[in-house]
Amino acid sequence: MVRFGIIGTNWITERFIQAASKVESFSLTAVYSRTSEKARDFAEKYQANHTYTDLHEFARSPEFDAVYLASPNSLHASQAILLMQNGKHVLCEKPMASNEDEMKRMVEAAKENNVVLMEALKTTQLPNFLTIKENLHKIGKVRRYFASYCQYSSRYDQYKEGIVLNAFKPEFSNGSLMDIGIYCVYPAVTLFGAPKEVKATSYMLESGVDGEGSILLTYDEMDAVIMYSKITNSYVPAEIQGENGSIIIDKIHTPESVRIQYKDGTVEDITREQDSESMYYEAKEFISLVSENKQQSELNSHKNSMLTANILETARKQIGLVYPADQK
Repeated sequence: MVRFGIIGTNWITERFIQAASKVESFSLTAVYSRTSEKARDFAEKYQANHTYTDLHEFARSPEFDAVYLASPNSLHASQAILLMQNGKHVLCEKPMASNEDEMKRMVEAAKENNVVLMEALKTTQLPNFLTIKENLHKIGKVRRYFASYCQYSSRYDQYKEGIVLNAFKPEFSNGSLMDIGIYCVYPAVTLFGAPKEVKATSYMLESGVDGEGSILLTYDEMDAVIMYSKITNSYVPAEIQGENGSIIIDKIHTPESVRIQYKDGTVEDITREQDSESMYYEAKEFISLVSENKQQSELNSHKNSMLTANILETARKQIGLVYPADQK
């Protein structure tokens, strides 16, 4: 069994626990929260036997082996490093760090303490992302990657009424790019590696974060066009264009339907059945790494997370999105 502690008693943590519980070797044993009441209530709901309100005590605890970390983005690096220094494996919600410097320090801590550090970016572990990767050669020379993830945030209605929630606060390293733009960037990095050039534009909100934006990644023989937003919706599929055909993906963040449209007009459905909820696959990958004493995932690797962090930070500098974490 891999015994888990969790940081972050929110909806995403609940979804993770529900998904991870389907992995045979998953066990939830500990909950950390800043308040004892929240920790107790959450632990009781999911039958965890140990609760903590002191982060250092939590990190030193012998009651768990790994942590699912879902605190605000700005806290990821400091909390993950403390946990890893105490020998804990860390599955950290995306984006794993506020900036590239934090990411470097997290990766160093993982290596120094011989523990698993993995970014919880679900897309790249899903069956229908793997089918994209394995069938990519069929469309010939790739010339363009296009991905759009635009999802109107319910919190934006409150923002327009003058209530600025955490999702739109720079002190938590939040905003559209970090929250959902990463779902477009990470798959591009996983499939095509590091771009030669990054160009970014955005619409900035008065709170200091981006409401929506676009990124152009330039490679030697192709480009990647990325759109993301928390203040509008988009309904267009993602597409990878090759000289022999295009791969059409229904949703880049959680692909469920994938087909190849060849230039001769024929269509090949390469969709794979997904028999579990999306977060199950990242949980299974992470638990396998811990069980097999491997330090990092092949797809959600340290390298891919570092490249993604570099692109996100480069884009932020161009659009003028600065976090307090950048000044540390």
